[in-house]
Amino acid sequence: MLVAVLSGQRPVHAMLRHSAGQAYDELIRLAERGPLRTRGARPVVRDIGWFVPREGAIEAFARIGAGDRLRAMAFRLERGRDLRWRCTAVELGGPR
Repeated sequence: MLVAVLSGQRPVHAMLRHSAGQAYDELIRLAERGPLRTRGARPVVRDIGWFVPREGAIEAFARIGAGDRLRAMAFRLERGRDLRWRCTAVELGGPR
C-alpha cells in the first residue's frame, strides 16, 4: 500500500489506520510530491529485505522501479497491543 500511496494510485488517507506517529505526517509530505508517480507503467517492487530488531518490530527496505528510475524505500513496522501492524517510519531515497 505504501507504493500505491507514493505513486498516486491511492490517497494518503488510505494509510491512516495503517500508520502511527510521525510516519503518517511523513507520508503526507512525500505523497504531495508523488515521488513514484510515472507516465505509463506502474511502479514495481524489484527487491525487498528485512531485519527483526526485536519482537514486534520489522525494519524493511525495498528497491522500487518507477519508469526508468530506481528508488530505495525503507520503513519500519511495529505490532501494536491490538496485534495490528502499523508503519511507524518511512524514508524514500532519490532516483538513480
